[in-house]
Amino acid sequence: MAGRFAGTAYGFARRKPLGAMGAVVLLLAAFAAVFAPQLAPFDPFKVEAGPQLDAPNLRTLLGTDELGRDVLSRLLYGARISMYVGAISVLSSIVLGTLLGIVSAYFGGLVDLLSQRLVDALMAFPALILALAIIATLGPSTNNVVIALIVVFVPGITRTVRSQALGIKEDDYVMAAQALGASSWRIMLRHIAPNTFGTSLVLASLTLGWAIVTEASLSFLGLGTPPDIPSWGGMLHGGASVFLEVAPWLGVTPGMAIFLVVFAANFLGDALRDELDPKLSPQTRPIRS
Repeated sequence: MAGRFAGTAYGFARRKPLGAMGAVVLLLAAFAAVFAPQLAPFDPFKVEAGPQLDAPNLRTLLGTDELGRDVLSRLLYGARISMYVGAISVLSSIVLGTLLGIVSAYFGGLVDLLSQRLVDALMAFPALILALAIIATLGPSTNNVVIALIVVFVPGITRTVRSQALGIKEDDYVMAAQALGASSWRIMLRHIAPNTFGTSLVLASLTLGWAIVTEASLSFLGLGTPPDIPSWGGMLHGGASVFLEVAPWLGVTPGMAIFLVVFAANFLGDALRDELDPKLSPQTRPIRS
């Protein structure tokens, strides 16, 4: 099993080097988030870990902020917020959006009409404006950011999965399962859902980057993670709006972290789309059960 996985990963890296590079960057970001307490050289909350607004040096590799806190330590802990928000919101959105899309396509009629009108209503709002409205209603917190992102992402995922499920439900093996008396839920979960896995995987990788950007934007505006908790958006707010001229490293480092992770997610998503799209990859065929 391990050898087969290694061979698949090697083949993917040869065909899609940018996608493989994106996967490596995301894995490194996840590693930094999980092991931030072990990797951080200082306590990210400790004031006066060094002189205030100290430039990058051998002791504090990325310098210090206006309170003397180590920027590298706060950057590593900020990865925990970004990866947590991104992973939980994307996973929840993919599961919920895929289920709603399949149910809407399979049952059709009034179920499809009502669900798609709700999707249309939510998609009519700009994503960031809708997220801001939800956060303003629920209050700023990390978990509320996750809820807001789920509400923002589910409509688009539902619409995409529904369009694919409409074609899948007309395939012969689905009609044969219906003729044999299989229940609707068995058909949806056993025959239709597995054939949307490729689409869901691509959507997850592409949505991850947008989730990280949105979380950073909300934190930058003061509506995301509380100011005392290290987050890339919060660090960018202080570094870019107040100390950009005297301490540019405060804005550059979180900005570069967001840039690298978002581009990595997009590169991986593009590569997975090329690999899993049946029109582009003859190896991808429907899964028949």
